[in-house]
Amino acid sequence: MEKKALRQILIQKMAQLPTKNQEEQQLQQKLLALPQWQQATTVALTISQALEVATQPLITQAWAAEKQVYVPKVMPKRQLAFLPYTSTTPLVKSKFGLYEPAYQADLVVTKFDLLLLPGLAFTAAGQRLGFGGGYYDRFLAQHPQTTVSLALTPQFYVTADWPVEPFDITVDQVITVSR
Repeated sequence: MEKKALRQILIQKMAQLPTKNQEEQQLQQKLLALPQWQQATTVALTISQALEVATQPLITQAWAAEKQVYVPKVMPKRQLAFLPYTSTTPLVKSKFGLYEPAYQADLVVTKFDLLLLPGLAFTAAGQRLGFGGGYYDRFLAQHPQTTVSLALTPQFYVTADWPVEPFDITVDQVITVSR
């Protein structure tokens, strides 16, 4: 299936998922139980949007465990800059409707113990369908690191139902409700 069409279908399915809150909690608990999470001192993740798995509980858990949290800021030329995020970091709403910290070049970090990779669809082999900008593929091509993704039931595919491009970076581990 064409990526653009599949993205629209997935957005509709996720918006109508009656068990979303329950699945989110299960996925969050599975992530928190992972050795990669428990051993990490630096974690990078997005400030989630309504359709995505909620990340605020994970951010709160990371702060409670005294982990350093980093969130992305969208930059020109489809690049990402990860900046520190604390409970006192002011956030600005971007032109994409994302909440991001203000850019400060001296605070940008590119290596984390664990990066929680967002997306719309994932396979058992770690193939990922993102939101269409290629931001994370570009970032990970330049800065490889340990990645984990959380997939709600409609987001998980045994095999890719979309074209997988040579530049698509795979996820190290995909966590689902059932696996």
